[in-house]
Amino acid sequence: MSYQFPRKRTFMPAEQPGKPIALGIDAGGTQTRWALASRDEQILASGTAAGLTALQTDNAEGMEDLRQIFAGLAATASSHGHVCSIRAGITGFGGDAHTLPDLLAECFAMPQSHISVSNDIEIAFLDIFKPGAGYLIYAGTGSIAAYIDENHVFHRAGGRGYLLDDAGGGFWIAREAMRSLWRAEDEHPDHWKSSEMAKRLFKLIGGNDWNLSRDFIYHRSRGDIGKLALAVAAAANSDPAAMAILHDAGKELARLGVAMCSRFGNKPIALSGRVQELHPAIVESLRQNLPPEISLRQSTCQAHFSAARLAARQLKKINDEQDQP
Repeated sequence: MSYQFPRKRTFMPAEQPGKPIALGIDAGGTQTRWALASRDEQILASGTAAGLTALQTDNAEGMEDLRQIFAGLAATASSHGHVCSIRAGITGFGGDAHTLPDLLAECFAMPQSHISVSNDIEIAFLDIFKPGAGYLIYAGTGSIAAYIDENHVFHRAGGRGYLLDDAGGGFWIAREAMRSLWRAEDEHPDHWKSSEMAKRLFKLIGGNDWNLSRDFIYHRSRGDIGKLALAVAAAANSDPAAMAILHDAGKELARLGVAMCSRFGNKPIALSGRVQELHPAIVESLRQNLPPEISLRQSTCQAHFSAARLAARQLKKINDEQDQP
C-alpha cells in the first residue's frame, strides 16, 4: 500500500513571477536527471539530483526523501522561471497513479492536471524510437526491454525489480560479483588476495571483513550497490571471474530483446543506459546472443531532454487553452 497524504491540497494556477517553463524529469535508482525547456521546446538548463524510485512511496521515510528531492528541484527551477508543466519518468512507477503527481503538485504549487508521470522507460523509448519502430533494451541499475506499438500501448519484458530479476543491470552485476567472491571465500579462505575483482570490490566497500560486506549489501541503497559494477568492469581484463559476469550480463540483456522479437516480430533494437559504458564485453556478448538478422545499435539516451520537450508541448497546450475566450 502506498503512503497516503495526511491531507488533500488543491492548487489554483499560481501567479508567480517569471516566464512559464516546462520541467522534464528522468529518475532512476542511481541518479535523477532534469531539464527545463521553454514553450518552444528549447532547453534552458539541466542538471542532476539524488536517485529515486516510485517504490519510495511505500513508506513515510521514503516519501520524505522524495519530498526533499522535489523541493530542491523546485527551488532550482525557480531561478529560471515559473514551472507550469511537468513530465516525469520515474523508475518503478506503475500501479499508483496519484501519489507521485500529488507530491509534485505539492512541491511545485501547481495543478496536478499539469503533471504527467510514467515509468522512466516510456520516456526513454520515445527519445529513441517512434511508436512501432523498434525495441529498447535499457540497462542501468536495473534492466528492461520496452516497446510502444502503433496504438501507443506500452509492452515490456523484464524490469521486474532487483529482488526478482533485473538481470544484466548494474545491481545484478554487483550482486553476482559479491556472490562469486564470498562463495570463493567459503571454499578457499583469503582467495580474495589473488582476485583483482575481489580486491577492487573490497576497496569500495571498505575492507574484506564479512560484516562490512553484509552492512553494505543489506543497508545501502540499490543505486550504491549498483556502483560496485564499476569495480567488476575495471577488473575484467585481468580477472576471468569478472569477465564471465560481464558476458553473462550481455546474454541476459539479449534474452530481453529475443523475448520482444518472439512476441511482436523482428525489429531493430537499441541499447541504452549506463551498463553499456562499463566494458565492451557486455555489448559484444549481447550482439553474439541476438539472432544475426536483428540489427543492434547503441544509443546515449537523453531522456530528461525528451521529457522536457514533452512537458513543453503540454505547456503550449495549457497556454493556448488559457488564451481562448
